[in-house]
Amino acid sequence: MVVVFGSINLDLVARVPRIPAPGETQAGAGFATMPGGKGANQALAARRAGADVALFGAVGSDAFAQAALANLVAAGVELDGVAVVDSSTGVALINVDDRGENAITVIPGANARARANQVPAEMLVAGNSLLLQLEVPLVEVAELAFRAHQAGARVVLNAAPAVPLPIALIRSVDVLVVNEHEAAAYAATWGLPTQPAAFLARAREQFGISVVLTLGAQGAIALAQAELASSTPPTVRIVDTTGAGDALVGSLVAALDRGAALPEALAQGVAAGAFACTHSGAQYP
Repeated sequence: MVVVFGSINLDLVARVPRIPAPGETQAGAGFATMPGGKGANQALAARRAGADVALFGAVGSDAFAQAALANLVAAGVELDGVAVVDSSTGVALINVDDRGENAITVIPGANARARANQVPAEMLVAGNSLLLQLEVPLVEVAELAFRAHQAGARVVLNAAPAVPLPIALIRSVDVLVVNEHEAAAYAATWGLPTQPAAFLARAREQFGISVVLTLGAQGAIALAQAELASSTPPTVRIVDTTGAGDALVGSLVAALDRGAALPEALAQGVAAGAFACTHSGAQYP
């Protein structure tokens, strides 16, 4: 089973000719509300990839909560661990331009109230995979990663958005997933090289973990054991890149959870990320 602890949002999406510059007002071409949040997106992607998935997080006691959870309910993701708190459901304000590129502002809302103790011990066992991101409180992420690591579960951290990470958290992780911007930030903090293959090698050497580096349209590379693996996405018609990284991560973890080696899981994740770009919104059908 894939256990996901992370954010749940409702995305407010504006289609614009191009991303507005600071101080600029633009007329949009369309507007939609869509479910999102890195935790929810990755949970749904893992479920779409065939995994049994349980999501833990928090939503508000407001009208946005039901819409934010709708796709997860329809897909059969277990949601008993989603708390309803006295706060607003998390919201992301997203501009998507004519090339499919995006600019995003996230308001955490109820996500700031997600707690590690929502996840029971029976979920954090050998044979299960715990998937984490950084849109919920870091202290809760670190606590849950430590518990899962001690219990023998696989721990996968998508270290996004980039924030200073406690070394104890990194050492509780089996697989670290970052994009180019996050890798550059962590390389500066940890004193690692920025060249992709060298970053992977030094991160593995320093922390003893497997590392996946996503490269946008160029796909992704990974280092497991001493072997560098790479995967290039198929050519697709890009509609919206929002959530492509989350689709990659969720599908990758689903593959690892069913026993695939990292290179095979990487290829499946990259294919899912490419497919996600052919649909509007952070969660693909």
